[in-house]
Amino acid sequence: MLRSLYSGVSGMRGFQTKLDVIGNNIANVNTIGFKAGRVMFKDILSQTVSGVTAPVEGEKGGVNAKQIGLGVAISSIDTVHTPGSAMTTNVPTDLRIDGDGFFAVSPDGTSDSMYLTRAGNFTVDASRQLVNSDGLFVLSTDGAPITLDAEVTAFSISQNGEVLTTLADGTTGTAGTVAVVKVPNPAGLEKVGGNLYHATANSNVDDLELTAPNDTALGTGAIVAGQLEMSNVDLTSEFTEMIVAQRGFQANSRIITTSDEVLQEVVNLKH
Repeated sequence: MLRSLYSGVSGMRGFQTKLDVIGNNIANVNTIGFKAGRVMFKDILSQTVSGVTAPVEGEKGGVNAKQIGLGVAISSIDTVHTPGSAMTTNVPTDLRIDGDGFFAVSPDGTSDSMYLTRAGNFTVDASRQLVNSDGLFVLSTDGAPITLDAEVTAFSISQNGEVLTTLADGTTGTAGTVAVVKVPNPAGLEKVGGNLYHATANSNVDDLELTAPNDTALGTGAIVAGQLEMSNVDLTSEFTEMIVAQRGFQANSRIITTSDEVLQEVVNLKH
């Protein structure tokens, strides 16, 4: 069979995957804290028809190798962790990280089962605990859930992550500090749904630490209350890439139909 037939199939498969990623990006264009994905391609190992010959001084020149490519494969599907635009909500429990880092949330209130997220649409539940939209506890720098005392009448969250409280008698205090986690390789995090990420062997070698926001030494970003980080999906870029993927898919399909026509001519030699 013609090599071009299988090369065209590999190209169509690759562009199908690219369209899948683009479709997911566009679907999440308004998802809080969503990070877009991108598909990278690489060529498949080429078949060598004839090898290289070295030149011999005074006798003959060198000859380059003759190689035929065998198609394309997916090199990587990256998560692009560029910051999204800010949306002002003026809700005191809506938080945005202005810089690097992730919020730490946990289903049981401990750092042992910690998930990471850039979505800061938090609320205070009936037990006066700071939770996300799925009820996961927002962890403080000491690894415990952030809980407001019953005497607290008002609170605010500073750029340093401190939950500043005001009691009925006018005295002030703190109810903990919202933790931020700095990840060495954010692209290595695993998406687990619900705007959550899970650490992997390639995102960090050591255990992740719950650190304070706005730490210049650690490189963690400041917390901005009353704002949310929107998706970093650029619709202009996504629709352009969609056109590229569509035309690439069509071009590879033409390779297959052309190869089929050539094979048809070969079969017709019998008649």
